[in-house]
Order: sequence, then structure tokens, then C-alpha cells
Amino acid sequence: MREINNYMKITLAGLSRNEGLARMCAAAFVSQLDPTIEEISDIKAAVSEAVTNCIVHGYRDTIGDIDIRMKIMDGDTVYIKISDKGVGIDDIEQAMQPMFTTAPDGERAGLGFAVMQSFTDKLKVKSTPGKGTSVTMLKKLGRRG
Repeated sequence: MREINNYMKITLAGLSRNEGLARMCAAAFVSQLDPTIEEISDIKAAVSEAVTNCIVHGYRDTIGDIDIRMKIMDGDTVYIKISDKGVGIDDIEQAMQPMFTTAPDGERAGLGFAVMQSFTDKLKVKSTPGKGTSVTMLKKLGRRG
């Protein structure tokens, strides 16, 4: 079991204007590890996609809370968990397929999970229809110098 060196939790309203705030909070939190620009960009992109999924798919036409938890673990591993209490996902395996979407009118529909997977080392999705979804991501950062 890895030791936790630091952690944070924030709750944001599920509004699209808060997606940028979530990205910046994540970047600020991991900055204590002196990450590369690429590592910060990866984390920001993964957080952005997860938060956008909560807003667009989880809450659809309503506004609910989005919880973001981050931990700095031993070995410079960043743990990120983003969750909502929205509509949930009926079939996680299907939802994780590239180009699948429950919002076909969206501009970038169907790539959220694929983006999260490409920018993190591990992705786990849990969901209960009618109760919400949580996305957990791990990203190992390399030490510079």
C-alpha cells in the first residue's frame, strides 16, 4: 500500500465554466512534484475530460456537484478521482468504446474515456445507474534532473 504524502478535495457545481477551474486546481496541486509541462498538460486534459463527462453526460440538463479528489502518493504517483451523482452509466464497457456517446449532438462526442486513458497510466470507471459515476486515474510522474 502506498503512503499518501498530500491530498485535496474540492466540490464544484457541474457548470461548463468550472471545467477550467478544475484543470487549474489539478495543475496547481501536482506542481509540488515539479512535473514537466507535458505531465501537467496530460493531467489537465484527463481532468478536463472527466469533468466534462460529468457535466454533459452525468447531469445532462441539470446541475449537480462534481467532487474532485487528488492524492500525491509515494513514488510520485498522482491519484485523481472525479465523481458525480448523476444518471450513471448502464454499460461501462460500451461507454468506454471510442466514438460511443449518449450525447450525439456534441462537438467532440465519444472520445472522453479514450482521452483519459491516453493521458494516464491507469483508468477505472465505476457507475450505478441513477446514482452516479466515479472515474479514478493514476499518473506516475518522472522526476526531472
